[in-house]
Amino acid sequence: MRPEDVIIRIHYTEKALMLLEEQNTLTLIVRRDATKHDIKRAVEKLFNVKVVKVRTLITPRGEKKAYVRLAPEYDAREVAAKLGAV
Repeated sequence: MRPEDVIIRIHYTEKALMLLEEQNTLTLIVRRDATKHDIKRAVEKLFNVKVVKVRTLITPRGEKKAYVRLAPEYDAREVAAKLGAV
């Protein structure tokens, strides 16, 4: 799976902004068939950052949401700005 195909969009809510600021974590909507490894590789390749942890869940709407925590030396706000969220 190509990295460009994994991420559908950034998830932009009040909770997502809190995670962005406090825990250096991006909240993304990704393809449902993407694995945690696919998500990690896609974020690292597309944004030149180091991913520490990926957590996923399926929303009640049937979308797959990924919480992607970045290494402390990278700023999640900058990545969110590249995605047009902030």
